[in-house]
Amino acid sequence: MATFKDFRNNVKPNWCPGCGDFSVQAAIQRAAANVGLTPENLAVISGIGCSGRISGYIKSYGFHGIHGRSLPIAQGVKMANRDLTVIASGGDGDGFAIGMGHTIHAIRRNIDVTYIVMDNQIYGLTKGQTSPRSAAGFKTKSTPQGSVEQAISPMELALSAGATFVAQSFSTDLKDLTAIIEAGLNHKGFSLINVYSPCVTYNKVNTYDWFKENLTKLSDVEGYDSSNREQAMQTLMKYNSLVTGIIYQNQDQKSYQELIHGYSDQPLTEANLDLSQESFDKLVAEFM
Repeated sequence: MATFKDFRNNVKPNWCPGCGDFSVQAAIQRAAANVGLTPENLAVISGIGCSGRISGYIKSYGFHGIHGRSLPIAQGVKMANRDLTVIASGGDGDGFAIGMGHTIHAIRRNIDVTYIVMDNQIYGLTKGQTSPRSAAGFKTKSTPQGSVEQAISPMELALSAGATFVAQSFSTDLKDLTAIIEAGLNHKGFSLINVYSPCVTYNKVNTYDWFKENLTKLSDVEGYDSSNREQAMQTLMKYNSLVTGIIYQNQDQKSYQELIHGYSDQPLTEANLDLSQESFDKLVAEFM
């Protein structure tokens, strides 16, 4: 049986010391081992940004895509090989700006992929500009007078789009984060996990201390029921989305793979993609 050490490689992360992404990487490795995966049946697909480097730091199949496009690639990988467990990853700029269209449609499609967003509420790799998750009034080199835009609310958007698994965690709580990723990996459908992962270099507002003072654990909310979508939305609005835990889970809705006609039981390979002329003509005829 694999352990989290089996998901380590020899590539040393070059994140800034103290970056929350270190904990996200560790949680993915621990969760993968805890649910019984091995490196050869895990694929980690990432986009651009500091968080995008994570696919190269985990011993598994990996693909470092372009900005905002980790989800199309991850969905393609899952459709090509249903036996692979697929994790897509990125930052708040990657997933909630240029990639937001892909995020919403992956959610409503409910394909069996786990999407982990490292939310530091700033563009870190490009040296500290305001992101879609930065609060109104947030001052950076791109908004020196303070942002006039409201921050996007991804958890509420996910619920509105019909998400079947929505969760949020904080990078300092490795035990909770690992458990949430495990639950996401075991969920049959699309799992959105937003992780507050502070940028210690450029975001001097949403710091570790700020989150510790402002986050509420859903386990401390009396009577909270993660299967109640209406309660989930009301709770997010009450706490301004600053909650951690499994926000909502619907285990009854079928995944995309269970619904789509002709989804192959076997991985696509060169062997079963080598069509005869007769098979090709028949396939073309279906579209005429």
